[in-house]
Amino acid sequence: MDVKKFRVLLAEGAPGEAEGSLRAIYPAPESKLELTVVSAVSTLLGTIDVAAPETIFLDLALCGADPLDVVRRVHRAAPGIPLIVLVDRDHKSLAARSTSEGAIDYLLKGFMDTRTMERVLRAALERNTLEGLADLLRDEATTLYNREGFTALGERCMDTATRSGGTLVILCALIENYSAIHEESGSIGCQQAVRETADLLCECFRRNDYVARLGDAHFAALAVDAAEPSAKVLRQRVASRLGVHNQSREPEDPLLLRLSASYWGANDNRSFPEFLEAVEAGLRRSEPVLSIASTNQANTAASR
Repeated sequence: MDVKKFRVLLAEGAPGEAEGSLRAIYPAPESKLELTVVSAVSTLLGTIDVAAPETIFLDLALCGADPLDVVRRVHRAAPGIPLIVLVDRDHKSLAARSTSEGAIDYLLKGFMDTRTMERVLRAALERNTLEGLADLLRDEATTLYNREGFTALGERCMDTATRSGGTLVILCALIENYSAIHEESGSIGCQQAVRETADLLCECFRRNDYVARLGDAHFAALAVDAAEPSAKVLRQRVASRLGVHNQSREPEDPLLLRLSASYWGANDNRSFPEFLEAVEAGLRRSEPVLSIASTNQANTAASR
């Protein structure tokens, strides 16, 4: 019977300290490690799909003049795979900044003993386990995360942001005319509205953000490392996309969404459930939106 191996993709320059530590933890000849080693960032990016790694190590010495940009690129290429950076001890501050660009941890060169390597590997494996558990917590109709999965991932993102000084934005959306759609078109019409809303939100957020269906007509999206103005920008983006979408729905009744968005910074003492609850409460105070254009028209008419 084949033994499942731990797949690691490593981009490292000489002298290969990380490679040595990994092979010491998983010694041959019956090693449970499947290690792919490359020596260039371009090769790393081209190897991700082939190697299907469970963890990626990136030596910042290979990243040229803008290492943080390379960290962002690698993270965007594989947002669900834990990324650990390797750095000279003189550049420890750069390594710390990399955790706000997608890395989950860093290792200092000269200090990669097996105990330290085991610590970061344990964190990576825990992250993979949580991601796998969250994948089981999905809404069957849309494949989006359900409330439990969204909360589990949100709490992890908040823990990471607290350590790195990162930020979060949550946007909640409610199909305002869900009951009217049900009365007119029944369950089939509601299912279509739910799918369309799910697709619309996914189009408005990045691959490394999280979108969920929290209830029958209730959705949420979590933007990671989004600046404070992003809450307003994301709300406007969804409203604008909604206007375009509703034009394509004609002659069917348009979707009417109620939107609420808010920002969280590392100095905010609220837990993730408290933050989410506050944004959900904002739905009760917000006005339903057809599109940015329809909202502006309504405001103009009201001022006359």
